[in-house]
Amino acid sequence: MAVIIKYIVERKGVEKMTFTSKKEADAYDKMLDSADQLAAFLGASSVTLDDEQLEELGLYLASNKEVVLNLFKGNDFLPENTPGKSKK
Repeated sequence: MAVIIKYIVERKGVEKMTFTSKKEADAYDKMLDSADQLAAFLGASSVTLDDEQLEELGLYLASNKEVVLNLFKGNDFLPENTPGKSKK
């Protein structure tokens, strides 16, 4: 019999993702924290989005952190390098 250690990231009582590495689980949890903060920040603005859209946008921005940070540094946006975006 094998012993398998699993790290489960849970939010509001809902299992979001399971990892075999604590480092990966912590990174994902941190990304979810950032997504929550971004959604709250956007929700406090004059942008009119429902809660689901705010959550989705916050998650998208947090999961593409490196691209967003490069944009703030003045680097060009290259759509083909954005994860989760299909080429048209």
